[in-house]
Amino acid sequence: MSESLAISRAVPRSGEGTHAAPLDVRRKLQLALGALWLLDGILQFQPSMFTKAFPDMLAGTSAGNPAFVASPVTWSAALITHHLVVLNAVFATVQVALGLGIAWRPAVRLALAASVLWSLAVWFLGEGLGGVLAGPASLTDGAPGAVILYALLAVLLWPAREERPARFTAGRAVGEKPALALWTVLWASMAFFALQPGYRTPGGLSDEIKEMAGGQPAWVTWPVTHLASLLAGQGLLAACLLAAAFAVTALGLWLPARTARTALTALTARATRAVLVLALVLAAFLWLAQGLGGLFTGGSTDPNSGPLLVLLALAYWPAAEGA
Repeated sequence: MSESLAISRAVPRSGEGTHAAPLDVRRKLQLALGALWLLDGILQFQPSMFTKAFPDMLAGTSAGNPAFVASPVTWSAALITHHLVVLNAVFATVQVALGLGIAWRPAVRLALAASVLWSLAVWFLGEGLGGVLAGPASLTDGAPGAVILYALLAVLLWPAREERPARFTAGRAVGEKPALALWTVLWASMAFFALQPGYRTPGGLSDEIKEMAGGQPAWVTWPVTHLASLLAGQGLLAACLLAAAFAVTALGLWLPARTARTALTALTARATRAVLVLALVLAAFLWLAQGLGGLFTGGSTDPNSGPLLVLLALAYWPAAEGA
């Protein structure tokens, strides 16, 4: 009898100790970031990446850049050309490892730190700083550089041992005000890029979007070309509206955390969510304008900035009361 009672106490009740702890918002966002790194690694294993088209694409990012950017980019493209198969396999493997490392809890800090270093290296040597110093930076190409958003997200989603109080997940590691400053710099830069002379011409934005339809399957080509047709001849209007929307997004989160009256507090929360919804809409618009990052062309190295901007907006979504 005593033996059976001891055994019965050792066996957990139904539902006890059989489920993992629920994932918090930051961990879910980390897993989404890891999935994007994994996707990048898979795209890097595409057959076209093992041909001269890959280093030629990298070399093209040197055009228009100052010498201190153009020379290292040209050097790295030449190095990859001479050791194409080995180096491309290494690049793809690194990105897969980053994705898996972020997904594995014991390695998440190491993987996030490595992803920051890798992103900065690729942004400089592979994207030519996103073209921001090369003259007219292209929003359809992901300016200020899609890969730099990986580094930004890694910093904002860092699992700090001592977290700071913040209204949103992105502020828990670095603090609320530094996180808001990073948000503002990013979206304000896109407002600046939207007002470049090339976009203010009648067909500036429309022509860029139309180019993104090349080599795409029909179900991608149709919405991209229709978006280009919708904006045809409306370059100045589209540029001004986009710049205004980016500016509102950049500044809209700088709302007071608390107010004296409950009604104003609720109004602030609704306004914050409205700004973030606008950010999600802009991210979706940009991703369509980017031809879904060229994922289905066989020559894309990443999904471009659209999905990363969605992930970023979700990282700034206000936490529920009491969370």
